[in-house]
Amino acid sequence: MNPIALMLFVIIVVITLIITYWAAKRTNTTSEFYTAGGGLTGWQNGLAIAGDYLSAASFLGIAGAIALTGFDGFFYSIGYLVAYLVVLYIVAEPLRNLGKYTIADMINARFDQKKVRGVAALSTITIVIFYMIAQLVGAGALIQLLLGIDYWLAVLIVGLMMTIYVLFGGMTATSWVQIIKAVLLMLGTVVISFLVLAKFNFNILTMFDEIKTLTPLGEKYINPGVKYTNSLDTISMMAALVLGTAGLPHILMRFFTVKDAKTARSSVVTATWVIGIFYILTIFLGFGAAAFVGAADIMEANSAGNMAAPLLAHALGGDFLMSFVSAVAFATILAVVAGLVLSGASAFAHDIYGQIIKKGKVTEKQQMKAARYASVAVAILSIILALFAQKMNVAFLVSLAFCVAASANLPVIIFTIYWKRFNTAGAITGVITGLVTALVLVAISPSVLNPDPGVAILTGTAIFPLTNPAIVSIPAGFLGAFIGTILSTKRDEKKYAEVIVKANTGMK
Repeated sequence: MNPIALMLFVIIVVITLIITYWAAKRTNTTSEFYTAGGGLTGWQNGLAIAGDYLSAASFLGIAGAIALTGFDGFFYSIGYLVAYLVVLYIVAEPLRNLGKYTIADMINARFDQKKVRGVAALSTITIVIFYMIAQLVGAGALIQLLLGIDYWLAVLIVGLMMTIYVLFGGMTATSWVQIIKAVLLMLGTVVISFLVLAKFNFNILTMFDEIKTLTPLGEKYINPGVKYTNSLDTISMMAALVLGTAGLPHILMRFFTVKDAKTARSSVVTATWVIGIFYILTIFLGFGAAAFVGAADIMEANSAGNMAAPLLAHALGGDFLMSFVSAVAFATILAVVAGLVLSGASAFAHDIYGQIIKKGKVTEKQQMKAARYASVAVAILSIILALFAQKMNVAFLVSLAFCVAASANLPVIIFTIYWKRFNTAGAITGVITGLVTALVLVAISPSVLNPDPGVAILTGTAIFPLTNPAIVSIPAGFLGAFIGTILSTKRDEKKYAEVIVKANTGMK
């Protein structure tokens, strides 16, 4: 057990628990629990969004993917970054103006139907579970490496911590943990990038030239095609990454934590700058790990490459830097999973319990109690599933969550805002079609079925050839919403005039 790592881990835990205690005294209503009472400023929410978005997939998964596969790993950085342009220009402002706590609230601004709210909540919970698995896998591998404890115990520790944040501190605690984590993550990434560049005499061109001789892949390392030999698979994955963010419930929920659409827009601009700088720096994390750690040592620590960044920190700065980077990665995971638990709990407590089961006739106390029960349930289910996904790269696992979000949520969000003819039947059909198509194709893909034992979740032959089905499931979601609307005789166009004004102006 690394004593420096243990000390830094304890410091991170103590700081976050102090924040939770402080936030708990300020969390008395459902609005404060779900959205911090809408009291965050633009820069605060921007940093919190960055903290929510820069997950274990970004810090651990992408560094490992670039280190092992070169340019193909950088596809993740490109996709995650470009995705925020979709959020900024298409979704952020209308969502803030129409919604209250959840995506289902936003859709129900136009379709006041229990069925619409129910399928939207189901989609949210499914995406949250997918994303949570990735974070817990990263956490398990990290703590296992640093503290020398078993993977399953590491996953349980993180699961317990994230549940405490949400149960007691709600969105206020989650937001401030995310803000602090974003600052620490950027600090750690800049320091490592500086040290890597120093090894190449601060010459990026020299780095690109020398990296070809420092990896077994040689010239192939800086060209696409090492991992993604199928061009359709590459396009499919990029479609999931670019379009998925605009359907991620835990990211979209952050737009309800500010007072108005203008602040929401400024927070996205702040987040985009922070996120953009980080993803550019992932080149140095990945190249540095490949050059100064080596593929063999990276895979020995974790077969999916998830420990590349901490191992690089150790190679460049010894135990202290490795411990600091690992503690930051731990804070990263805690911040993201807390946001995920909160969005999953809100979907159940607010949408399913409060609006469908209780028909809106629910007290603040009842809804807060339901949200806390739901938080525990989401955490337990995610922990159980994460125990079976230990050998999978976390960046890849997150790309599957993005696929589900882009297939099930995005078509309905866009049509709700921009299509006059769109109706209740189309909304329900769109969510179900996108969700089912994505889940079924993932289940029969090489991501789940692989003839080589230990490579995927199950041993077997894949029926669907692509590792990420977004190229099929996203059009299926849009097509399902379109056909459901066209075939239905019910028209909801009168409500559209009110929605379009509210979406663009924020007028109630």
